[in-house]
Amino acid sequence: MAGGMKRLAKETAIYGLSSIVGRFLNWMLVPMYTRVLANTNEFGVVTNLYGWTALLLVILTYGMETGFFRFVNKQEEREPMRVYATALYSVGFTSALFMVAAWLLLGPISGALGYAAHPEYVGMMAGIVAVDAFCCLPFAYLRYRNKAVRFAAIKLANIFLNIVLNIFFLVVCPQLNESHPEWIAWFYRPGYGIGYIFLTNVFTTATTLLMLLPDMMPGLRARPDAARLRQMLAYSFPILILSIAGIFNQTADKILFPFLFADKAEADAQLGIYGACFKIAVVMVMFIQAFRYAYEPFVFAKTRDADNRRSYVEAMRYFIIFSWVIFLGVTFYLDLLKHYVDARYYAGLSVVPIVMLGELFFGIYFNLSVWYKLTDRTQWGAYFSTAGCVMTVAVIVLFVPHYGFMACAWASFASNLLMMVLSYLVGRRYYPVPYDLRSAAFYTLLAAAFFAAGMWPEIDNTVWRMAYRTALLLVFVGIIIKRDLPLSELPLIHGRRKAA
Repeated sequence: MAGGMKRLAKETAIYGLSSIVGRFLNWMLVPMYTRVLANTNEFGVVTNLYGWTALLLVILTYGMETGFFRFVNKQEEREPMRVYATALYSVGFTSALFMVAAWLLLGPISGALGYAAHPEYVGMMAGIVAVDAFCCLPFAYLRYRNKAVRFAAIKLANIFLNIVLNIFFLVVCPQLNESHPEWIAWFYRPGYGIGYIFLTNVFTTATTLLMLLPDMMPGLRARPDAARLRQMLAYSFPILILSIAGIFNQTADKILFPFLFADKAEADAQLGIYGACFKIAVVMVMFIQAFRYAYEPFVFAKTRDADNRRSYVEAMRYFIIFSWVIFLGVTFYLDLLKHYVDARYYAGLSVVPIVMLGELFFGIYFNLSVWYKLTDRTQWGAYFSTAGCVMTVAVIVLFVPHYGFMACAWASFASNLLMMVLSYLVGRRYYPVPYDLRSAAFYTLLAAAFFAAGMWPEIDNTVWRMAYRTALLLVFVGIIIKRDLPLSELPLIHGRRKAA
């Protein structure tokens, strides 16, 4: 088991480099957006359209990533490249079909979303999401081949290009337009603003596609298999339902928000504030994503080992521990982190702890999902996610008109908590895993106590307040090290224990 956990930790670190560093660099664009964009309304438009993009990406991949890992790791599978080819051709065809349909119906779609004046926004996002969906399979293939370094390199290259182009269009070009407009007049449109954010994404998505071509070739050269496709679709369809419900839980606030106010400008303004402050809580999302990239291949590979359930217990325990460290770290230093957004957005800072707790529950839910993925009862995931989705929509629709974006944060919290509890209770019947509930309860109560201790005293001096909270965080980490440091993996100590 130790070897497997070490490999999981190593690959989580590598995937985490691309995920955490990449998202951090993207996160660093938020201060620029909130200061360069004319008002909070414009950032609300960006938040809304990227919410739609996240939902459409899940629909267009329809669970094929998980299906690919499940079928390519089956013991009886003798032609893994045919599994890859089947998934690749299937997602490629549906992505192309979606892109053509979206462009043909661009006018009606743009009008329905409230962007009739800028249909090109919707057109660019349709192309981006179609190509991104297709690229998910080559990225999954890299994970299957344990090519974590190449995976990280491509992801980071995409992020760096995105940052450079954003700075060029939103900062450099406006300055050049004032000093030397003739230099850029042939391509630059003053006042186009957020349109350049979407145009930048078009360039970076196309670049990613080109970089992944060598990893597509093994699948493109192999023959897809109709029988495998039917099996993979049957396996993946429930995952599609649960994924749609799951991502809608995360994006419903950003998608539904503009429809719940009579004044669209007010809706965009509030959504911009919420979206910017939500980005501060994205640290928890980054950790969950990095863990997921390594954990999913690890889970299916572990089905061949005798100690698989013990591995799942250990993975869950350390996930919870590090999640609480991240939660306390962000909330303790929120007085400093708030400066990453413009002061116009400070009204939304109160959503950060609530959103982070919701994401922590979702991470635990993802860990618990191992039982229905390994027993091929993925329909249960669809049931849980649908229940969570209903909860999300109900809270948003009922309370957003009265409480604004705060209702969105609580909707995420309630929805993810519900899914986590349901998955644990049902999983005990079909695939019982002896999770360390005592450890989970201990760290939850400990984190709650430290959070209260950090927030309760009113310390006016920022330096002293940060010093006090830093001391608390160090004590919390010290307790983790003393209680859960895997000393048995250290040769000297292990030798002493064995001798004893």
